[in-house]
Amino acid sequence: MKTDKPQEQNNIDLELFYQALEDNPELLEDAFETILEMVNSEPKSAKKLALLIKEDFHDLYKEIAELCTSDQDKGNTPACCGGH
Repeated sequence: MKTDKPQEQNNIDLELFYQALEDNPELLEDAFETILEMVNSEPKSAKKLALLIKEDFHDLYKEIAELCTSDQDKGNTPACCGGH
């Protein structure tokens, strides 16, 4: 039963961490940005995360796709009208 204690301790630590993220939106954004920077430096991880978002987090995927579409639309307009 010695193996149960460390695992139980890890669960408690994670619960406190997750609660802190829920309680503080700024902390959540910082943590998410840090994770994305870590994933972005590993091409295989980036692809896995992208697939995870596409398959399991459809609302987030739709938001990203919408942003990409609006960015593309801006690119097709003259600079005087807000394009680049």
